[in-house]
Amino acid sequence: MKPMEIEGLSFKIIEKEAGNHPFGPTEWPVVRRMIHTSADFEYIRTVRFHPKAIQTGIDAIKRGCMIFTDTQMARVGIRKKEIQAFGGEVNCLIADEAVAQKAQACGTTRALAAVDMACGRMDNCIYVVGNAPTALLRLIELIKEKKASPALIIGLPVGFVNAAESKDALMALDFPYITNKGRKGGSNIAASVVNALAIMANE
Repeated sequence: MKPMEIEGLSFKIIEKEAGNHPFGPTEWPVVRRMIHTSADFEYIRTVRFHPKAIQTGIDAIKRGCMIFTDTQMARVGIRKKEIQAFGGEVNCLIADEAVAQKAQACGTTRALAAVDMACGRMDNCIYVVGNAPTALLRLIELIKEKKASPALIIGLPVGFVNAAESKDALMALDFPYITNKGRKGGSNIAASVVNALAIMANE
């Protein structure tokens, strides 16, 4: 089978097994792609969208926004063709030497330091967190302090320490987000959300 045939059949299987769900016509393509990436139908119960998240994300991509990721894995997993069609760019600062130095000097994680480093370039961007709760918590802090104004946060950190708590804090904000309840997530899942938005933007 060709790649597109495999994807198409996968989506048919997902549609059949998902059955009835609470998501609208623009939300479901995002959740469906998360399931396609993970084979985990629990996302039907746990994904949460801010009411403005989908349209905000699509509009940002169409404007050619910068997309920051907290991991190289998320950066690599994002489909560049659809993003670059609008003049957009995907960037990850985690390996930047200045980020490493700042993290060491401040005793923080590189993911948090990368958020600080991106702060001045964050207007109307999409910030994607698929691994580090510290990055998501720092984003929330900067938004509350009105020091950062990304267009959309995709907050899907995975793990046992502050992953669920950071997502709960994100959902408490009146700010465009896509996230999920609980510990699950990951860079591949976060990338799949961007990909779903990028495909809708191109359509």
